[in-house]
Amino acid sequence: MNSLFGSIVSYFVRHGTIANLILAMMIVIGLVAITKIRAQFFPDVVLETVTVSADWKGAGPEDIDSSLVAALEPNLLSLDSVESIKSVSRENRALITINFSHGTDMARATEDVKNAVSEAQNLPANIENIAVKRRVWRDRVTNVVISGPVSLDQLSRYADEFSQKLYSRGISRTTISGVTSSIIRVSVPESALVKYDMSLRSVASSIAAESQINPAGQVSSSSTRIRAGSAKKTLEEIKSIVVRSAGDGSKILVGDIAILELEGLSRGTAYFKGEDPAIMIRVDRSARGDAIDIQNLVQETADELQRSLPKNVTVELTATRADAIKNRLEILLKNGAQGLFFVIILLFLFLSARTAFWVAIGIPAAMLFAIAMMYAVGLTMNMISLFALILCLGIVVDDAIVIGEHADFRARRLGEEPSIAAERSVMRMGLPVFTATVTTVLAFGGLVAVGGRFGRLIADIPFTVIVVLLASLVECFLILPNHMRHALSAKIGKTPWYDWPSLKFNEGFKYFREKIFRPIIALSFSVRYPLVAGSLAILAISVSLLISGDVKWRFFSAPERGGLTG
Repeated sequence: MNSLFGSIVSYFVRHGTIANLILAMMIVIGLVAITKIRAQFFPDVVLETVTVSADWKGAGPEDIDSSLVAALEPNLLSLDSVESIKSVSRENRALITINFSHGTDMARATEDVKNAVSEAQNLPANIENIAVKRRVWRDRVTNVVISGPVSLDQLSRYADEFSQKLYSRGISRTTISGVTSSIIRVSVPESALVKYDMSLRSVASSIAAESQINPAGQVSSSSTRIRAGSAKKTLEEIKSIVVRSAGDGSKILVGDIAILELEGLSRGTAYFKGEDPAIMIRVDRSARGDAIDIQNLVQETADELQRSLPKNVTVELTATRADAIKNRLEILLKNGAQGLFFVIILLFLFLSARTAFWVAIGIPAAMLFAIAMMYAVGLTMNMISLFALILCLGIVVDDAIVIGEHADFRARRLGEEPSIAAERSVMRMGLPVFTATVTTVLAFGGLVAVGGRFGRLIADIPFTVIVVLLASLVECFLILPNHMRHALSAKIGKTPWYDWPSLKFNEGFKYFREKIFRPIIALSFSVRYPLVAGSLAILAISVSLLISGDVKWRFFSAPERGGLTG
């Protein structure tokens, strides 16, 4: 195995074409992937959750819990792969949330829940609208608010037009809120019911019969459908509905016995911007959508709609998630660039300029290769994966520093020929470098074992770090030795002017090492027992702080929020 590895290293040291070809491929495929990889706030997460909601008008929380939830829960608990069930009973409504274990086939689980609900026994007779829904991850991109001094119906038309424009551009996940249909409230005094000897149910039945349209068939020779009746929706039409016809031809109308009120827009049921009514359209990212691209399309569509609207009607984007993504991307990239700058500065101070340059080349090569692999397996550019990339900025050059510095040492101190020095540096330091990288890979690989939704959320970190580290191994074992051969060949017999900072810094570092650091180390050996005792004391204090609770544990810290909700 050692001879095979040595043969491969020797081949790459002496054949620069293939080494540079591999480097170019890593960079090119990474640059291509950057233009294609999607940007979003968080990674996509599969939710193994199904909800069951039921309406029971007039029932209190205690009745809902004892009669409705208690009848549904036993059937739901008996389903396979159910991890937990959470039930919430409120006035008029119950909500049951079923969490399934990781890896469950959610399509089948949803059907099982529907069957369990349909088989439930002893449910109250007047339960309405039992709905079973599978929860899905919805990543909001932006909200669009349409407001102005016009009627709510007109705003609704603008919202529908806006949604249709978005749909034509491939954005299908839109949710309109703030739209409230007008309600006609019919109040029948008890005295009127007694006077005309009728029940409230008969009045309601008469209104229901006249306010609906029923299909009555289809003409066979064409696609024309026949509908019976005409829907009565307005206040005057409801007043004209006949409740009872007398034998003498007289009729009792709804308007004769009832008080009708039209309830429209109110601050309890709709949105306002100042005194003007408003409608909000929430735009979510699809599973394969790019948040930044979607927001740009939404902005273009809003600008297009704005040009066709009346003067006082406005279309505005609010709570734009893509702006937050871009801001955080800029912060992370800025911090990453600063870290990269300091890494390169230190490389050029401790190593010769040529050695530092070729070691630094491994940083973008490994990073771009990692982005290409992320794109290949379907990962995205998000807060988690970017954090992992920045985490690797300093780690990725460790292997190259060890091999590059050792090759420089062998050529300068031992006088070896550049090709031999580059080859032997890999052979000599290959095992320590490989071992150090593998231990780091195993440490981050352990994060894959973190289960649940949180484990899937941070899964980008171990994958990104592992790919970057493996790319750095390829770079320092196969690509760097050939570059070091050229760098060492140019150094023989002369010291270039651009190595002057490194030369002076190393002279000062040598003085520090010999005159300050070495005496401190010698002193530490002479007082080793007090030092060990002090270390143990610090460890005991740290453990005691955790046990006593002085150092708090939190699953997530509470960062400063950028918004206010009232």
